[in-house]
Amino acid sequence: MASAGTPVVFIHGLWLHADSWGPWIERFRQEGYEPSAPGWPGDEDTVEETRQRPERVAEYGINDVVEHYAQIIGKLDAKPIVIGHSFGGLMVQRLLGEDAAAAGVAIDAAPIKGVVYLPPSALRVASVALRNPANRKRAVSLTREQFRYGFGNAIPEQESTALYERWTIPSPGRPLFEAAFANLSRNSPAKVRTDNAARGPLLITAGGQDHTVPAAVSRSTRKLYHKSPAVTDLKEFPDRGHSLTVDSGWTDVAAAVLGWLKERSL
Repeated sequence: MASAGTPVVFIHGLWLHADSWGPWIERFRQEGYEPSAPGWPGDEDTVEETRQRPERVAEYGINDVVEHYAQIIGKLDAKPIVIGHSFGGLMVQRLLGEDAAAAGVAIDAAPIKGVVYLPPSALRVASVALRNPANRKRAVSLTREQFRYGFGNAIPEQESTALYERWTIPSPGRPLFEAAFANLSRNSPAKVRTDNAARGPLLITAGGQDHTVPAAVSRSTRKLYHKSPAVTDLKEFPDRGHSLTVDSGWTDVAAAVLGWLKERSL
């Protein structure tokens, strides 16, 4: 069991509502943690309400989201463990690198500054926003087919469709532009303090079938931490795609994360 009341903050990525963390919250509460899953700035309380007001989420960038969660964390009684998926995993690394969290788990995280090579499948998913410069200031939604390719490629089509209908929301295009041009910007918001020797432990995961964040991206991210003596672990799920936090196999991922936290006495 975790230390009584250890806070855990879950951070979703693009195109999934915070409520998609519901089963994780129940599991972590059973293990003795005090979990929560706040949405991004502009997100409404429900999937349907967020879909009806896409303009509310438009224009927010990485720094806006990091500051939003930093303010939430600042109101907690102790530094939390932060767990994020996709762009939420990038936010986790920012928060951990800036000493706002006790530990972090970056599940198939969006590329931080310094990751040079993006496989074609990742570029295909990102092009949903990047193909039109105007999307930098807009909210962008996925079609069912785009979700199938980017998230649900490793699960049955029926399950992918069900997840699409249940959890998907419009999300700001700006973070995709910021990540895409991170290596051309000296002060990119996708830059993480990978050399921070005093930060807490970090677990990075890689999905072997992930089209949105291919395993090569997660491995490259792990290598960027080589100058820091702080704990940085990598866990690979060879048969999993980008839907690994919400599909029928989520319990395997959650169990692995909980096991890692136990190993690291967190």
